[in-house]
Amino acid sequence: MISDKVYIEIENAWLKFRIYKNRSPALKEAILSRFKPKPDIAEITEFDALKNINLSLRGGDRVGLVGLNGAGKSTLLKMIVGIYPPKYGNVHVRGKLTPLIELGTGFDAELSGRENIFLNGALLGRSYKQMKSLEQEIIDFSELGEFIDLPIKYYSSGMHGRLAFSIGTIVDPEILIVDEIFATGDAHFVNKATNRMKALFTNSQIVMLVSHDTQKIVDLCNRVLVLHKGEVINDGNPKEMVDFYLKEIVA
Repeated sequence: MISDKVYIEIENAWLKFRIYKNRSPALKEAILSRFKPKPDIAEITEFDALKNINLSLRGGDRVGLVGLNGAGKSTLLKMIVGIYPPKYGNVHVRGKLTPLIELGTGFDAELSGRENIFLNGALLGRSYKQMKSLEQEIIDFSELGEFIDLPIKYYSSGMHGRLAFSIGTIVDPEILIVDEIFATGDAHFVNKATNRMKALFTNSQIVMLVSHDTQKIVDLCNRVLVLHKGEVINDGNPKEMVDFYLKEIVA
C-alpha cells in the first residue's frame, strides 16, 4: 500500500567540495611550509558538486538517475542518505531508509563473516537484537555455510560480495537507495539476488536507482532525472529522458 507519510523533499540544495592543490609537495616545500604563518588560501578551491537541487518524491515513485561519470548521481544519493550534508538548502527525508551504496565498505577484514554481519548491521543503523534475528537468514542466503566463521580476509571477491549483498538487502525498506548494485557469484546466486532486488523494488515506498544500464532504468523506473555537471537538467518519462540523455549528453 502506498503511503503519503513517506517522502523525500529537497529544497534549493547546493553541495560544495574542496580541492586541495599540491597535496603531495616536494620534501623541500613540505619543510618550508612549516614556517609559513598560515596556509595559502589560494591552494584551496571549492567547486559545486550539486547545484540548486529541488526534488519532491512520494510513495510510488521509482526514480532513475542517469548522467555521465562525475555528473553528481552518486553524490545526490549520498546527500539524501546524510553522508554529505548540503552547504545550502534543505533535505528532508521521512521513512525507513536503506542505502545500498558501496556495500561491504564497513567490513573488518580480521573479523569473521558472522562478526561482520553484526558490524555491518550496526553501520546500517540496525540493533544487535534485530541482526540476531536475521543472522541465520543472512547466512543461508549468502550460501557461505562453514565459511561464515572464517576471517573475511580469506574470502574471494565473490564471497565478499555475496555476504555484503545478503546483509544489505535483508530488510524491506520504505525508501530504497541503490547505486550500481551488481550481484556477484555464480548464475544461481545472481538469479536469487535479482529476484530479491525485484522484491525490494516492489515492496519499497520510494526507490532511487543509479545505473549506467539505461535499459534497466527504463524497465524498473517510472520517472528519470538527467544530471549533468551537478545539475538536474531534465526530469520526466523514463524512455523520453533516456533518449534525451543519449542524444544530448552522450552523443
